[in-house]
This record gives sequence, C-alpha cells and structure tokens, in this order.
Amino acid sequence: MTVLAEDRYVGSAMANSILSTAALRTVELAHQDAQPTLMQRAGRAAADLVEKFQLPDGPILVMAGPGNNGGDGLVLATELRQRGRQVVVAFLGDEQRLPPDAAAAMAAWRQLGGELVTEFSTGDWALAVDALFGIGLTRAPSGIAADWINRFNAMTCRRLALDIPSGIDADTGRVLGYAARATDTLSFIAWKPGLMTLDGPDHCGQLHLATLGLAVSPHDEGGRLLTRADFTPWLAPRTRNSHKGLYGDVGIVGGAAGMVGAAWIAGRAALALGAGRVFVGTLATDAPGIDPAAVELMMRPARELPPLASVLAVGPGLGQSEEARALLHGSLAFAGPLVLDADALNLIGADAALQTLLSSRQHSTLMTPHPAEAARLLQSATIEVQNDRVAAARALAMRYRAHVALKGCGTIVAHPDGTWSINTSGNPGMAVAGMGDALTGFAASLLAQHWPAQAALEAAVLLHGAAADALVAEGVGPIGMRASEVIDSARRIRNAWTIKSA
Repeated sequence: MTVLAEDRYVGSAMANSILSTAALRTVELAHQDAQPTLMQRAGRAAADLVEKFQLPDGPILVMAGPGNNGGDGLVLATELRQRGRQVVVAFLGDEQRLPPDAAAAMAAWRQLGGELVTEFSTGDWALAVDALFGIGLTRAPSGIAADWINRFNAMTCRRLALDIPSGIDADTGRVLGYAARATDTLSFIAWKPGLMTLDGPDHCGQLHLATLGLAVSPHDEGGRLLTRADFTPWLAPRTRNSHKGLYGDVGIVGGAAGMVGAAWIAGRAALALGAGRVFVGTLATDAPGIDPAAVELMMRPARELPPLASVLAVGPGLGQSEEARALLHGSLAFAGPLVLDADALNLIGADAALQTLLSSRQHSTLMTPHPAEAARLLQSATIEVQNDRVAAARALAMRYRAHVALKGCGTIVAHPDGTWSINTSGNPGMAVAGMGDALTGFAASLLAQHWPAQAALEAAVLLHGAAADALVAEGVGPIGMRASEVIDSARRIRNAWTIKSA
C-alpha cells in the first residue's frame, strides 16, 4: 500500500482510517466549499501518482463516467495533458446532466481542446484509467458500461482505478455483476472496506491513498487498517530478570480422536509466541503422551486443564460429541480470558443455552470464526455473512460481547464496543487445514502475556498473515504452505518487532 505523502493535498491523519460510503458522503458534504475543490484535489493527486508510475511513451485512456468519479477522471485527464501527456477521454453519460463540479471539470477539459470518444481499442495504451462509477454504484453495470469494463480488463497495460474499481461494492467488496480489475487503485480521503475484503483485493491491485488534506474526525461507523504501530505499547523487550511465571499458562482444549494434531498446532503456536507454559488437554483417550515436534508441551486429559491455565483456548480438533459439549459448557464459566474456535463455535451456534452462557461471561472472550461458523452463530447463511463481512463481524461481537476475528480475505476484527478493523496481511497459501489452530494459539499466548484482549486478537491476526507473507517472500509457498511453517515464521517476526521497538 502507498500513501502519497508528497502530494500537496495529502495529510497523514487519515492514513489508517476506513470509512463507509455513508461516512464518506458526510465528509464530502462538510467540505463541499473547500478550495481547491475535492474533485480538483483528487484529480491532481491522481496525476501525481501517474507521474510516479514512470510510464512508457504512448497515449493514456481515461474512461469517465456520468458522475463525480467521472469528474475526477476529467480533472486527471486535464492535468496529464497540461503535463505533456497524450490523453484520450472515453465518456459515458450526458454532458448536460453532470453534477456541478464534474460539469466544471468537463468545461476545463473542453477549454484545453480535449475531445470525447465513445469507442476505443484494448491495445497500445500506456495506461488505462477507470473513472466510471466510484463508490456510488449499488447495482450491476450493464450495457456499454459492462462492455467498457470488460475491455479495460482485457488490456495488458497498467490499469488505474480511481477511488475503487467500478463494479466493486465500496462497503462490502462484493462484485456487482461485472467489476474492473486494476493493477493499481487510488483511494481518496480514506480507505474503503470494499478495497480490503472479500473480492476487493483481487480487483484493486496495489493500493494507494490520497487523503486530500482533510482534517477528518473519527466517525462512529469508521474502522481502521491494522498496522504494527498499533501494538507498540506491548512490544517492549523482556526484562533480564524473567521467569516463566511472568508469561502465563495457556491451556488448549481439543484434540478428539483423529484430530489431536489440531490441538498440537495451537499449542506449538502458543509456545512460539512466548507463553510461559502450555498445556494441551485432549479428548482422544489414545493421544500420545508427547508431541514429538514440541516436547515442551505438557499433555493432560482435557477435563484437568481449567485449574492449570491462566488463559483457556477451546476448539482445535474438539469435535461435537457430548463430551465436547460438556467440556465447552464448563469452559464458558472459566474465570479468565477464553479463546473459542472451530467446533467450539459450531457447538455454540447450535445451542441456545451455550449462547446465553457465552454472552453473559464476565471475562474477556475471543472468537475466530470462518464465514460458515459465523453464519451458524448468527443463525444466518454463509452468503449473507460474506455479503457484508464488516456488519457480520460487528453483529457477532456485540451479540456475544466478544472480540471477534471473522477470518477470510481481509479478516475483520470487531469488538463489543462496535469498533472494528481490517487486516490486509496474508495470502492464499493460508487456505489449508491447521492455519486457524495456529491463530488460536497465537491469540491465547498474547493473552497469557497480559496483552489486553483487543490488542491480543488484532496482533495475532496481523502477525499470522505477516508470517505467511514472509514465507512467500522466501520462496516457501503460497502453494503447499503448512501451518507449522507459519508458526516458526511468526516467532521470527514477533522477535523482530520487539527489537525494532526497543
């Protein structure tokens, strides 16, 4: 991701802010009399970004739509032409019906001698720009618009989308029938949820931000982008006078027959991130007495774990037997932080009594559902969860009074007070069994080391993805990446973070 710090209209206050379409409209209204106008600022910021691309010689195509996003494109076209580039504007709409600022941008383009076309080829462009619809689109593009989007996607040149690729829902990341696939997207004012979750990342390419110099107050419905800087207070080096009792005791409850490995992975992850001691309580009666890859893990029958642990994690390989339900029922009364994943969530989703126990807990609860588990917890459908991931995560957090990480492309982390964030680390190599168990162990380990619940979950999510990204950078994956490899990578990154903050 890029923040255009050099742009004359770009400030830093909003660099990590994520705003919904409704919130952005409120911001735009509050600055409707700004000079230069927001449209002029956006077009000039886009022109500055294009200059940074160091494009080859050749014409630039700007596809301009009938609204303010099209106006941004017209300002960009005018700026680029004034800077010596050959620009072709393909206009979709009625000049007489343009909004006032877009009409002014059209007049400026015309005054410069600029013309409009309605046909264009897919080849021989140095750059193509999607300025068709922006954040206002709520229905599938059709007719000429759909045809232009398909042509844009067929181009082999660099492709820039202004604000958000046309056809992507700015609030959810859903594809609305057809959607542009850009190599770069320049977001204005703040990040949009749809840039970072569901289908958005596959359509946005490299993300860039121009805040347009606005001093925007935090919005009640706004979120933020997770970054390492969020966790600086908890990344101080350990004191030399340390002992294992300072770093907590994690208990992992799970490991039914045939699934002991899931509990082991969670336990190994908790060790790797620095918990003082880790106990693994398995349901399988024939479970080995040691994990040969981590003999430091202490094995116990699952029912013995709660008194031994300062933090309890329930779910990895738990199964859905009556014994599993009984263990979960008792764990919901645990007098300390609790992490819930996998079959613990499935059992809760199917049992109203467990739901009541969960929502009435007096200690911190962390939940890490994937979309199907989230749907069961909400008595909904997976597609409904995916259609608005931010809303689903926030609903879970408030309903169960828990800190929730809704896993997937652009994991949403939501909290009982309604605040939320999006994580952009991670890659498709994580779509393999065991990754969720590792995340459970990471979160439990940070909780055991006295991190606040919100910070523990957010840092675990960010670190989990960053560890997978580091492996890909080293040539390990994405295809064939294993959870155990991510655990080792996470340990390296966690230590590197600590050194940097020392």
